[in-house]
Amino acid sequence: MRWQFPFSRWLPEYKIPGTIRADIFAGLTGAIVVLPQGIAFALLAGMPPQYGLYAAMLPCLIAALFGSSRLMVTGPANAISLTTMALIAPLALPESDTYVGYVLTLSFLVGVLQLLLGLSKVGKWVEKVPHSVIIGFTTGAALLIINSQLGTLFGASIPRGKNVLDTVAALFNALQLGQWQIAAPILVLFTLLAIRLWKPLNRYVPAMLVAVILGSAVAALLENTLPTMGLFKKVQEIPGAFPPISYPDLSAETLQKLFSAALIMTLLASTEAMAIARAISLKTNDHFNANQEFIGQGLANVCGSFFSAYPASGSFNRTGVNLASGAKTPLSAMSAAIFLIILLAFVSPLAKHIPYVVIASLLLVVAWNLIDIKQIRHEIHMGPSAWIPMIITAIGTITIPLEWAILGGILTSALVGRFFKKH
Repeated sequence: MRWQFPFSRWLPEYKIPGTIRADIFAGLTGAIVVLPQGIAFALLAGMPPQYGLYAAMLPCLIAALFGSSRLMVTGPANAISLTTMALIAPLALPESDTYVGYVLTLSFLVGVLQLLLGLSKVGKWVEKVPHSVIIGFTTGAALLIINSQLGTLFGASIPRGKNVLDTVAALFNALQLGQWQIAAPILVLFTLLAIRLWKPLNRYVPAMLVAVILGSAVAALLENTLPTMGLFKKVQEIPGAFPPISYPDLSAETLQKLFSAALIMTLLASTEAMAIARAISLKTNDHFNANQEFIGQGLANVCGSFFSAYPASGSFNRTGVNLASGAKTPLSAMSAAIFLIILLAFVSPLAKHIPYVVIASLLLVVAWNLIDIKQIRHEIHMGPSAWIPMIITAIGTITIPLEWAILGGILTSALVGRFFKKH
């Protein structure tokens, strides 16, 4: 029974004094952290703001119950959000009903594929994706995040979904014609400064949450005192705390359009979740089962697709917060999902006061944190068999479709590795 219901492994631990209290407080901290992050990631994914919060609810709870990892938190993640936009934007206009429908169907398909991989006991094959390819992808992903927010950061109207060169050209043209808002970069600098100065107090109140509050307040002050600088575009009001019921579109036409997207998203979401789960299990000396984690992630995405959740995976940021907050068991992640619903019931009307430029500033921080200089240096020191695939993947990520960038990186790693092995 423990294979089907992994939560039976940690239920007896609630007899240990302080375990439940530690998990509940860790869950409350996690719910506070995901409030600004969820909105930011939804915008990065091309979804309306509330969908990032919906992705942090049911998938988080289901993965905690049925996954193998004790402390990993599942929900919206930076690379997954970015990939969602890259894969679905060519098919429909971001934030449109058609786009949202495709993305929720993608969640269902990814979940089904993850379940099949877990039940087929081939989960450990995902762990064999070369580390250099993952480093290259995350570095390229960081540049794509910045690219997706350039227009917002300067208050210029630039269509989303453009490649890096087209976006830079469009921004340069907007700056030359004066079609930008000088108050936007000022607000960006203030928001980034707030995050930096609050960093020592991050364990008490998340710096990102403080930055959202202060940034929104400064934006309101600028609009009232300097109206000639223009108004900031604001986030739409979140409809409610509970995610609406949704249904995947399983028509032949939609399945054909989403086939390749589902394959690459399954690879990325699974690789990210496995990497985080393995790292946490090593750090805490806990048991880890790759196939069971596939099943947990698969159930999370399948169930989430019926409750308006776009593709979810392990979250580096929230897992780190969970660990630092003293969490003991998966109850912490489950508590985070429940506390998020409670918090949204009170704060959702305030979302309409958050400027998009403040959220874009948070995404700049996310992009910076994705670039792991230490790991990049490590791959370079490992030799050409490591740094060549890393560079190829990074360049591919910002120039060609993501699925081909990943596959090209894997193929390059195999060919280069074989070449240097012979020589």
